[in-house]
Amino acid sequence: MPERISDFQNIFFIGVAGVGMSAIAQYLKGIGKDVSGSDRYFHPNEYNKTKEQLENGGIHCFLQDGSGINESTDLIVVSTAIEDTVFEVQKAKQLGIPIIRRSELLAMIAKSKKTIAVAGTSGKSTTSAMLYQILLDANYEPSIISGAGLTSIIKSGKIGNAAVGKGEWLIIEADESDGSVVQYEPEVGLLLNVDKDHQEIDELIDLFTVFKNNSKSLFVVNQSNSLAKSLSVKSQQDFGFDDKNAGYSATNFKQKGFSLTFEVRNQEFEMNSLGQHSVENATAAIAVAHQIGIPLETCAKSLERYEGIYRRHQILGQKNGVWVIDDYAHNPAKCAASIKACQPIADKVIAWFQPHGYKPTRFLIDDFIQEIADSLRSQDEIWMSEIFYAGGTATKDISANELVQGILEKGKKARFVENRNDLLEELKPELTENTVLLLMGARDPSLEEFCKNIYQNL
Repeated sequence: MPERISDFQNIFFIGVAGVGMSAIAQYLKGIGKDVSGSDRYFHPNEYNKTKEQLENGGIHCFLQDGSGINESTDLIVVSTAIEDTVFEVQKAKQLGIPIIRRSELLAMIAKSKKTIAVAGTSGKSTTSAMLYQILLDANYEPSIISGAGLTSIIKSGKIGNAAVGKGEWLIIEADESDGSVVQYEPEVGLLLNVDKDHQEIDELIDLFTVFKNNSKSLFVVNQSNSLAKSLSVKSQQDFGFDDKNAGYSATNFKQKGFSLTFEVRNQEFEMNSLGQHSVENATAAIAVAHQIGIPLETCAKSLERYEGIYRRHQILGQKNGVWVIDDYAHNPAKCAASIKACQPIADKVIAWFQPHGYKPTRFLIDDFIQEIADSLRSQDEIWMSEIFYAGGTATKDISANELVQGILEKGKKARFVENRNDLLEELKPELTENTVLLLMGARDPSLEEFCKNIYQNL
């Protein structure tokens, strides 16, 4: 099994279209490796945007039929979603090709650079993107391997979730959902928050404690999140929202439409985004950037130009007095924060949510009901369609309608539309002027097109 990225040259990714997999594939191609891959979403004579973008970047794409794997392949990369029964995994084993998990490969890459690892149950992609923009504008020439496409990179026709720079710094996301956060030994560790998501709180605290201990030179924590604060080293490098105990505290926060203003250490900041959670993410990026030597004024100028990331409060437009916003929110804390962030924009928010995965939805049902209900004003509404099923082995023992019924019992407005294709027809009578239509969901690759169609046919 390889131990360093210099130990292999020809890499094949099974499931290369996944956001985490495609980011690493592009990074390795960018540093001179021979990279190829397959995906179950690639079909003969059928257009696939991700496939086109990968191939334009020099990554050869195959159907998931084993045709891309041969004796010259040095390494096979799989994600946690790829089961051992997949034919290509079996073929790789027969050929004796080493197989490595995506997270293991990312940890190997991280050891080759000065790495900033961004951890937490929410906000990793946004904060990573902000940090990348700041380091880029400070002429640090950073690299990034992200869980979402940066708008500034997407504009060049790429997927946008990876970039290779000439500098020594690499920014990555340290994922807790598969437990891989413990594999990283970053120069700088950043912990944004700890909220119940894929695991129980005790399990998350254990994972993030190891992450804290693995951070070599600097560990920065959000003092505004009580559980994250419990892991703080209690130094002036921590950040928070209006927290006098934090070394980097965001104060004088104001949201006007789609613009945010705030101050950190008497430096004024302005950026195009939504919500208090965006300010917390920005303050995290500011704290880390300033700690590694970037002036606050440079941070402010950079964030003023920050363009956001794919499907994170992405504004699709306004029609008939209705703003349509597409967001990746998918756990209770993220959904609640997303709804609250839209409330200053209009008198009424109608949110639609498509949960993903039967097991995680069952695990989080009480939290979804409580946090979404608490976030809704009396005039706001939450609509849901049935849980997204991505395939594989799953026990379908829950419906999104159970979440809807729970929210109704809390006295808030909620509706269930089982088939999302019926959503717009039922929604239209409710979409009055001065309303935000917030569309939320994750993991489903067809969501981008679905949300665009909703807006176009509004």
